[in-house]
Amino acid sequence: MSAVRDVRDAVVIGGGPTGLALAIALRRYGIDTVVVDKSPGTKHELRASVIWQRALEAMRDLGCADVLMNEGLPLSRAEFYVRGRPAGVQKALMPDTAFPGPLSIEQDAVERLLRDRLRQLGPDVQWSTEAVAVRLGEGSAEVDLRGPDGHTRTIGSRWVIGCEGSHSIVRKSVGIPFEGKQRGNLQCVQLNAKPDWSHPYDPAVTRIFINHGVTLITDVVPGRGMRFFAFCPDPAPHPQGPPSQREMEALVSRATGEDGVRLVPTDPHWANRSRFHDRLAATLRQGPALLAGDSAHLWAPIGGHGLNTGLLGAHNLGWKLAAVHHGWAPDMLLDTYSTEQRHTAREVMRQMRRNVLELPPNRPALAAIGLLLPHVLRSERLERQGTLVLSDFARNHRASTLSAGRGDRSLPRPGDRLPDLAVTSGTGPGSLHDLLSYQRWSLLLTGDGGDTSELRKLTEKYVMPIALFRIRTEQPSDGTLLLVRPDGHIGLRARAADDRALRSYLDRWFVRKR
Repeated sequence: MSAVRDVRDAVVIGGGPTGLALAIALRRYGIDTVVVDKSPGTKHELRASVIWQRALEAMRDLGCADVLMNEGLPLSRAEFYVRGRPAGVQKALMPDTAFPGPLSIEQDAVERLLRDRLRQLGPDVQWSTEAVAVRLGEGSAEVDLRGPDGHTRTIGSRWVIGCEGSHSIVRKSVGIPFEGKQRGNLQCVQLNAKPDWSHPYDPAVTRIFINHGVTLITDVVPGRGMRFFAFCPDPAPHPQGPPSQREMEALVSRATGEDGVRLVPTDPHWANRSRFHDRLAATLRQGPALLAGDSAHLWAPIGGHGLNTGLLGAHNLGWKLAAVHHGWAPDMLLDTYSTEQRHTAREVMRQMRRNVLELPPNRPALAAIGLLLPHVLRSERLERQGTLVLSDFARNHRASTLSAGRGDRSLPRPGDRLPDLAVTSGTGPGSLHDLLSYQRWSLLLTGDGGDTSELRKLTEKYVMPIALFRIRTEQPSDGTLLLVRPDGHIGLRARAADDRALRSYLDRWFVRKR
């Protein structure tokens, strides 16, 4: 490694939603973070259009949720149609959260609002600045940057994080394989437009039309336009370029079974044709180099979880990198980011490959969907399972080495997201999530068991910030201890009196004060 004059704590390569969210998280922890992007500025492409409930909770931790909610449109339900006929309704609302429904908002708005938040915490993204080489040393990295003037400079850093997409220079420079392959015979065509059709305008509703060889999904987007995106087979020769208005009208008519549909493209114009790869990096960490977002994992946008998985990955990575950087936790804590995020990505990829309600069906599949879907949508249990998956509240880190302790299937288990329940604490009645913080761990003691003074003495032996609360919920408790991570997942669950389990966990994952 050579001597360089410009040395920072972290370099984030890529100024998209994942890179911006990660930089915000790191700056909130006081980490000197530089963000670079080869583009001339924030993208004006609309791209993704939904943020699900769990990602909204993550954005609240970064101080961004309010501005996103003010600009987006809350969604409450999805209406399904098979062969043009109504098949049922799936509610999108979830309990035990401040964000009961998903949010319809275009990706360009998300990037603009995240960039505004980043600038509240420090310098803007360095635009028109391309990372052309990354070199790793012993616990540090060097990044060669080509600026808008064409000159190259070198910046040194403790950490370098690739958030620059599928052709990641970080991933390629450190030799991490991007495992997987191209998805065959599938394309997605999209157009933002105002429709002339039989369905009334309703900003709270997603409509899904399933017909032979096509699945059409429509969301209302801010500005009274609608996003039309259709999954369909990829004909040969493969068409190139975005779909025309006429092509999209034909697809919408075919999916809905309604003749004469007319679409008027909105301003700004958004039309796109995409083909996909299913790929996952072999590891998301190699020493001081890490990967997040599309640099780490790619799949078809079925279920609309690419953006959301990237945001949640940044939320997971930010606090862990900060804890290791500040010397609050051993280096192995950062390895759990790679194992947890790869597990999450694999689960999303597996579930979306089986998402028959969005993949274009053949005739036998269409007949089965027409027969079974109405019964599925009338089942409260199956409807809740589907909503849990879409909201990302079903995602967990139970298999992580960071999850330990007793597990009761009727209650949140180690690795689960902690629900936002109504509780009473020392400050009176309120919301459980109001006691949590992205800046620290939270030790929750339920019921009347356990000595808080002894627990407080124990936690004060470690440099990691920990806050202690005794809480009571509407459900009776025999006295349970929950150690909750900064990202809201349960790290340890034990009996309130089991200080040995707590001490063992803290000694493994936290650094003691000298």
